[in-house]
Amino acid sequence: MIKEIKLGKKIFIRNAGKDEYWLQDIIYENPEKLGLGNLESIRKEKKQSHGGRLDILLKDPVDNSMYEVEIMLGATDPSHIIRSLIYWDNEKRKYPQRQHFSVLVAESFERQYFNVIQLLSLNVPMIAIQVDLLEIEDQNVLNFTKILDIYEEPEEEEDVKVVTEKTWKENAEWVLRIAQKHLQLLSKIEKDLSLKFTQSYISLSVNKKFQYYFNRRAKPNSKISIKIDEPEKTEKIKNLFNNEGVDYDFRHNKIFILTINENFLDEKANVFLEVQKIKSEELKEE
Repeated sequence: MIKEIKLGKKIFIRNAGKDEYWLQDIIYENPEKLGLGNLESIRKEKKQSHGGRLDILLKDPVDNSMYEVEIMLGATDPSHIIRSLIYWDNEKRKYPQRQHFSVLVAESFERQYFNVIQLLSLNVPMIAIQVDLLEIEDQNVLNFTKILDIYEEPEEEEDVKVVTEKTWKENAEWVLRIAQKHLQLLSKIEKDLSLKFTQSYISLSVNKKFQYYFNRRAKPNSKISIKIDEPEKTEKIKNLFNNEGVDYDFRHNKIFILTINENFLDEKANVFLEVQKIKSEELKEE
């Protein structure tokens, strides 16, 4: 049954009688609403050594990556962008062994500044999130939309250095086991499956098309990237993950990103089989 779709009207947060500190508290108490995964809130209004305060510092408990979040009501401007970069660099210097992401949150991003952020994102891992306060009948609803994700170099199919299954077994055996277990799982419904090994990832092809990529994460985890180009199938997979309580990130280049381990793969075996069934429909339609 299709639920009734109601129309809403965007209102600015200040016009609703709220300020930046109110929004800061909302995000700090509910970091998952940013759509960046199950992050933990570490500090709010964190004092910087060279002056200023970082609005919010978040951490991914899986790989200890850090997210430096700067919030601005209204439209983003040069000071917001520069401040975000400075605080990101400060934290990166303080914790150089961790991966850091600069996160800009604003109610709107004017085209000229959004273009600047896009250019900067080629060298700095920047994420832009638009926050909208929507008035729907007698309720106000806060919504976060990721409008710019971090830039990632395209995966290379060729690798200069010779890498084999033995290489992965010696350096990241748990990632190899996850990739092999995934292949074994998909073999229940697919026949033409194979793994390819490169220096940075293991790829799994189905019907001679690369569709899954496994990257190393802190033991016992692996990052799995699932490529899909058909919008209708994308929505089906999103609904599947949401209904099954599977945490994921969806990149602008139509790639699902999940952090998994062997136990998770066992627990959600039926989910991953269903994903492949959806993807198989896509292949048959090409």
